[in-house]
Amino acid sequence: MSEDARKTLAVALTYDAPQAPRVVASGRGLVGQRIIEAAQAHGVPIQKNAVLAEALSSIELETEIPERLYVAVAEILAFVLRAAEDGQRR
Repeated sequence: MSEDARKTLAVALTYDAPQAPRVVASGRGLVGQRIIEAAQAHGVPIQKNAVLAEALSSIELETEIPERLYVAVAEILAFVLRAAEDGQRR
């Protein structure tokens, strides 16, 4: 495994309104790579944000994100929605 792969951190979120988004997967190294590969295989848009990923990685799985991260996660959700809309237009 390359040094970059060992450093890989990935966090997956789910969002079912009206609840807050929840962390459903988080991992470093090989686990992080697998989270990314699963997202790619299912056409889930990926956005790189190391600072946010680090903050989200400390949240227990299946736990709603804390209010202090709402704005940052809302930006990610907006990115995902735009990417989905762009994909539907093609």
